[in-house]
Amino acid sequence: MLSFQRRGSCTLPPLRWLLLLAAWEAGSGQLHYSIPEEAKHGTFVGRIAQDLGLELTELVPRLFRVASKDRGDLLEENLQNGILFVNSRIDREELCGRSAECSIHLEVIVDRPLQVFHVEVEVRDINDNPPVFPLREQRLLISESKQPDSRFPLEGASDADIGENAVLVYRLSQNEYFSLEPPINSKQTKRPSLILKKVLDREKTPELNLLLTATDGGKPELTGTVQLWVRVLDVNDNDPVFDHLEYKVRIMENAAKETLVITLNATDLDEGANGQLVYSLMSIKPTGRHLFTLDEKNGELRVNGTLDYEENKLYEIEVLATDKGTPPMVGHCVVLVEILDTNDNSPEVTLTSLSLPVREDAQPNTVIALISVSDLDSGINGQVTCSLTPNVPFKIVSTFKNYYSLVLDSSLDRERVSTYDLVVIARDGGSPSLSATVSVSVEVADVNDNAPVFAQPEYTVFVKENNPPGAHIFTVSAMDADAQENALVSYSLVERRVGERLLSSYVSVHAESGKVFALQPLDHEELELLQFQVSARDAGVPALGSNVTLQVFVLDENDNAPTLLPHGAVGAGGAVSELVSRSVGSGHVVTKVRAVDADSGYNAWLSYEVQLGTGGVRSPFRVGLYTGEISTTRALDEVDSPRQTLLVLVKDHGEPALTATATVLVSLVESGQAPKSFSQASGRASAPEASLVDVNVYLIIAICAVSSLLVLTLLLYTALRCSALPMVNEATGGPGKPMLVCSSEVGSWSYSQQRRQRVCSGEVLPKTDLMAFSPSLPPNLGRDERERQESESSHPGQVSFLQIPLFR
Repeated sequence: MLSFQRRGSCTLPPLRWLLLLAAWEAGSGQLHYSIPEEAKHGTFVGRIAQDLGLELTELVPRLFRVASKDRGDLLEENLQNGILFVNSRIDREELCGRSAECSIHLEVIVDRPLQVFHVEVEVRDINDNPPVFPLREQRLLISESKQPDSRFPLEGASDADIGENAVLVYRLSQNEYFSLEPPINSKQTKRPSLILKKVLDREKTPELNLLLTATDGGKPELTGTVQLWVRVLDVNDNDPVFDHLEYKVRIMENAAKETLVITLNATDLDEGANGQLVYSLMSIKPTGRHLFTLDEKNGELRVNGTLDYEENKLYEIEVLATDKGTPPMVGHCVVLVEILDTNDNSPEVTLTSLSLPVREDAQPNTVIALISVSDLDSGINGQVTCSLTPNVPFKIVSTFKNYYSLVLDSSLDRERVSTYDLVVIARDGGSPSLSATVSVSVEVADVNDNAPVFAQPEYTVFVKENNPPGAHIFTVSAMDADAQENALVSYSLVERRVGERLLSSYVSVHAESGKVFALQPLDHEELELLQFQVSARDAGVPALGSNVTLQVFVLDENDNAPTLLPHGAVGAGGAVSELVSRSVGSGHVVTKVRAVDADSGYNAWLSYEVQLGTGGVRSPFRVGLYTGEISTTRALDEVDSPRQTLLVLVKDHGEPALTATATVLVSLVESGQAPKSFSQASGRASAPEASLVDVNVYLIIAICAVSSLLVLTLLLYTALRCSALPMVNEATGGPGKPMLVCSSEVGSWSYSQQRRQRVCSGEVLPKTDLMAFSPSLPPNLGRDERERQESESSHPGQVSFLQIPLFR
């Protein structure tokens, strides 16, 4: 038998019911089946899968299961055909006692997605219990003085069934003295009574044996019998009589021991001992004799134990009043004690079907767990509300009476909170209310939603040239806020071409440690700046990554000695020969030694000096310290040797300094005796000298203009910085803005070789500025030497300049 229940239901055509049943989901209604008790194993209950709108093929994949609290083995489901059947013996009386309604509540749970259905299986009563009398034999003492139509209550039978199966009909065996009176109509008790048809005669009939039969209304009928033994007494012919045959009393279940329930009163018309009464308890149904006491003298009924509404709601107490006559007479009454509920039971909370851990990208309304609550109390004391710890991204949603779902209320972020300790609170409606709590720890599972992050977007690295192959030059490190493999970072180069070669031929990066290695010796003269990117990627799916830029500046070392440039007439052994007239005066320029150095900075800054000849003879010639010009120190005279050999030492300013030596052969001739060839050579040399002077003039103009513009820009920049009051960065090599600063004691560098400097960054070429330096002489020079060097520095066309790349 199948029925469908829904709140606010109304009468609908059968077709509408079928459509609603097909669309039914958890929380919107329930299935209702009906089976008789004592059904055999395998008895068909219903096509539960079909009635729930589920396909048979999806029962196993979706983990179809049926659960029942404390009654899980009575019914079973067949996953092959979706049929619900009886699994074990169902005894309605054991399951529900004498309750008018008896049902088994089932929870049907399927996953993917998680759904909960509620099924109610009604257990119908069958007539499987015969009427039972409390005693096998009932003894009655009846005085012979009793008048016809006297009434004698009997202990009735009870039937564990309900409804028609529990409606009892009594029959009395044939006799001439007694007939049977039908039971008194009452909700709680139906007791038969014997009616005396004619006066008893003890002398004629001292006792009677009767058979009382109780037949229930079931089909087939079941019967129960009890023997009635009636003894006829003499004399004392008045029975005690209670004020009422039936008393009704209400008492709270938390009533203390010795609490007065009711005071009973019975009277006897006899006198003397025949009128003195003694009260006693005949029976308490259901079995509860220890719960009540009766004072035999004053008839006070008191509480003697602990009452429990949840155990039994009603007690039927039969009281006897017996006089002291001979024989004693007995009066009967029934006290119905109704137990009233108090809020003495805390709610119970049960969590099932936990879906843990929860992914941090789970969508709102995702079901985390199922919650069921119950309370043994009744009425408002048994009405339970469920709540959750505040300020958490979860909420509780009611799906059915006393059934809830713990669902996700808002988005999660494992990096902010990785675990939520939730407390589910169930509170009843009693006064004062009682509550119960259950804790659940919800762990948030990580997803790869954070890319590795470097501490800086760009790093500046300085490496000396001529490094050994495989040298460690830097270590990059990136942090990933995720966990486990999502936070496992690996490093790699962002490959590109550097000139005609691949970047990977210059550097490499260790995938795990992030260490950057130079695979070959770097040459400052070939590569001044190497700019590249390192990528950091995590091991998540899909993987996330980020890049960082490394600017590697190759610092120069003094690994190139000065190189002499050919000039004038070169003789044997690379010596330079010059002819000088003896008539020239002091300061006459004879020739110029030219040299270049492939290095840069101090390592390429050259100085010239004349080495003393043999014997320490002072030469009439000198060389410019930074110009290389050989000139006379005085007027030549006859004592000077006609052939002068000058050794000019060219030295750079590196550590250690590297040198080269130039040999200049100077021949002194008389005035007018210079060969024609010398004049021609001088003429040929004068033209380049003139052109060089012109070029120097233009360069001086350009340098002055650029220097003025630079000074103006610096002044403007300084004014703006001072007005904004910025914080001063004391670091010398901040990321992204490296500045190379060079200085010297003398203040000017000679850069005599025209070469192309390469800066390889993969981005834009650095800006190049021309910066002029005015000479600054060392303080320890003598006066004559200082005047000589000032004279040399102020020589036309000898303004030194340096081309410095400024990286911004």
